[in-house]
Amino acid sequence: MSERVDVLNPVDIERRIRDIADRIANSAAVCNDRYKAFMRADHAYDLAHARAWLAADGTVKDKEAEVEIATEEERTARDVAEVAYKYADRLAKALESELRAYQSVGASVRQMFAVAGRGEGP
Repeated sequence: MSERVDVLNPVDIERRIRDIADRIANSAAVCNDRYKAFMRADHAYDLAHARAWLAADGTVKDKEAEVEIATEEERTARDVAEVAYKYADRLAKALESELRAYQSVGASVRQMFAVAGRGEGP
């Protein structure tokens, strides 16, 4: 089985670094939007939960069951919003790791190009 080898030059690396940096800059707004959506959904769930609790009758166990059923949609919306936020946050962190990796590769490639051809005799 042959191994795939990418041939990188400083221009390709710098282009990729700029692309990743742009994606990181955009990810801040995406994470912020996702977090705001999560907070709105969490607040809506809290209100629905409180209203359902006040409206429920019976024992504490009966009330808990009624509240769970009555707030199913709000809880689901909150959970979906939380998953979306956490995914955006993990993606932003992954991009930062990828950027550091390319910066490291870039330093190695620049060093390689700097010493290319040196020390060779006629």
